Amino acid sequence: MNVPHLPSLLGVFAHPDDKSLLAGGVLAQHAAAGAATAVVTATWAPDTHRAAELTDALAVLGAGKPRMLGYADARIPHSAPGKSRLCDATLDDVVEVLVGHIRELRPDIVVTHDAYGQLTGHPDHIHTHRVTLLAVHAAGLRHLYPHAGAPWKPSALYVATHPESGIDELGSLLQRVGKRVHSAPDEQVTATVDVSSWAETKWAAILAHRSQVESQRPLPALLSGLTADDRHRILATEWYTRLDTKPAPGPQRDLTP
Repeated sequence: MNVPHLPSLLGVFAHPDDKSLLAGGVLAQHAAAGAATAVVTATWAPDTHRAAELTDALAVLGAGKPRMLGYADARIPHSAPGKSRLCDATLDDVVEVLVGHIRELRPDIVVTHDAYGQLTGHPDHIHTHRVTLLAVHAAGLRHLYPHAGAPWKPSALYVATHPESGIDELGSLLQRVGKRVHSAPDEQVTATVDVSSWAETKWAAILAHRSQVESQRPLPALLSGLTADDRHRILATEWYTRLDTKPAPGPQRDLTP
């Protein structure tokens, strides 16, 4: 079987389980095609149980070792004892360390949260979106953060999102536990990716976040209560919006540089 060449991919997400939920299918797809994939996680300390779960999930997805910025979750101070919350950290410091990861990895594509904060509007999601946009731009400018490595400009920047037409089941799950639901207008979605072939891998990566599956309100726990068919239907499609200035060549079914 011929495996198509796919571009290298870097995901930048707020919490350890975000990459599995939002871009697990695309990460698995690109890794299966032999593309370099990696994930930077903004919150939780490397010596916590969530970091161990992250390690397991990344192994399932083929996305390398954990790369953790180590800031505290906005709502869980003990997630990084002695460290500031991500939302309170000095912006320049966060951008610089993220620029270092981009310049080291030199990805063709960077993927992060959308501006709404991914359905529920979590402040860490929103702030990760902001700092990623700044870092992707700064990484290509040689006079910015010169000690963070040689300049590198990714070819494309995408945000994982959910269109208004695609949140019925997922929205109902979240509203059941009192969470808000933010979606994007359908016309803002530039890539609708069928990841059904990787949905089981994506689910295995989600299950690796055991603490979230065993809780009540997190999305992994809500998904675990569904039938296999209903869960597969939710996980089988991922949506993205391209944010860089290079126009996408019409409607997309994959992420392209």
